[in-house]
Amino acid sequence: MSKVVIIGGGLAGLAAAYRLASHHQVTVIEKDEILGGMLQSYHINDYYIEKFYHHFFSGDNELSELINELGLADQVVWLKGNTGYYREGRAYPMNTPLEILKFPPLSIIDIFRLGLLVMRAKTIKDIRPYDTITAKEWIIRIAGKGVYNNFFLPLLTSKFGKSADKVSAAWLLGRVKIRSDRGTQGERLGYMKAGFYQLIHALTESIDKKGGSIISGNPVRTIHFDSGRPSSVELQRGTLQCDVVISTASPMTLSGLIKPGILDLNLDQIRYQGTCCALLGISESLMKDGTYWLNIDAEVPFGALIEHTNFMPVQDYRQEHLVYIASYFQDPEDTLYTADREKVIKKFIQSLEYMFPDFDQSSVLWWKLTRDIQTAPVYETGYADTILPYCTNVKGLYLAGMFSEANYPERSMNDSIKAGYKAAEAVLHESDL
Repeated sequence: MSKVVIIGGGLAGLAAAYRLASHHQVTVIEKDEILGGMLQSYHINDYYIEKFYHHFFSGDNELSELINELGLADQVVWLKGNTGYYREGRAYPMNTPLEILKFPPLSIIDIFRLGLLVMRAKTIKDIRPYDTITAKEWIIRIAGKGVYNNFFLPLLTSKFGKSADKVSAAWLLGRVKIRSDRGTQGERLGYMKAGFYQLIHALTESIDKKGGSIISGNPVRTIHFDSGRPSSVELQRGTLQCDVVISTASPMTLSGLIKPGILDLNLDQIRYQGTCCALLGISESLMKDGTYWLNIDAEVPFGALIEHTNFMPVQDYRQEHLVYIASYFQDPEDTLYTADREKVIKKFIQSLEYMFPDFDQSSVLWWKLTRDIQTAPVYETGYADTILPYCTNVKGLYLAGMFSEANYPERSMNDSIKAGYKAAEAVLHESDL
């Protein structure tokens, strides 16, 4: 039985620990007090709600199987998520073909071309050749400049900012495929009745029952090596001896934990972006037409609004309407990241008043704000060549996370679990363990 230290208590790290705890002495190290990584939750009054908006899809097999294994299948609900597009002072529903036909920026020909693009995207099996083509180039080639400028460009800009024209067509194809469970009435999405907090809680309980341990609120400072393999992990408080390390930290973070030259990988090749995500509890619905997800093309400091209680029943949240405000940034000096939290929230709320004349800031009961400088990779052209392997050149050092092959060309909860499983399998198959 080997001593395995897993750096990171997000889905990838917990999934790896879940698979390994019955076979090895496993310890998960999480820098934050709360486990879950991007799936962390707030505890508001008597309910839990994720810090970042989440749902899952019908094809998320690993996630669904894990939920079943943990005895949580009865907590899963499948609901319709209404979507919309805000442009020129108005929100347009975008759920059915008829609604899309009524979207003014797109001509009848553009809508026909958009439909052909989506159908073509779904039929493409091998997306690797599209990694070297920008999404912009592919969209214009297939559907024309009108579809790109009036439909895709605002979406790409809100998601990737100044890198919008560098994002690969492979990412776009992956995005279309992952969101393909759409019928005539809208998109079918999965959620858990009491939130994904219970998934994280059940995972940690299972790891504990299998003999694993979890340390939170104690960041890793250094990974030490002896005779060419990991020997110990130095924490802010204390040191753990080990034979194996699985790092689920971002490449940038990992590079600061090891001495230069140990890995034959370029950890600087994958560029991450950050997220600024606010959550408001308000006394009445913001999007009264029932829209769950609103993409935005407007001069406001965010690219999407997600009204969670237009998806899940507001009764589950003490009649408080929950609205996420999502914005992305790539510059660490961006004011979304550096400004006082109160200033960011004030700017967000003022923008809501501009967009929704009936909205009054006095309806805001409470707010939360989470900012992370390393949320996810930017899927630029050539990204496939930078994907980090599960097994490294260093015996006993493994990698899993958003930078893994499982999360290419688009990240998801399901694929983070898959990445954790892949790293665990690599550990189990290492010949001298």
